[in-house]
Amino acid sequence: MSNQAISQQGETLDALCYRLGIDSSLVVTVYELNRGLADLGPVLPQGMLVNMPDTIAPKRSAKTVINLWD
Repeated sequence: MSNQAISQQGETLDALCYRLGIDSSLVVTVYELNRGLADLGPVLPQGMLVNMPDTIAPKRSAKTVINLWD
């Protein structure tokens, strides 16, 4: 079973995944869970339920800051 998300006005699938913290490598998986989603074009209809994968990859790892002048 997968989770569902609701698209916002003017939102693309990439933007929806980013908003939910889903790694961009899983966008293909989202398309596989939602047959026909690609046929709607780049902008999702507002309020559309989109099935999301159960396992979500970590959003982005924390960047290590290196101070060169210490």
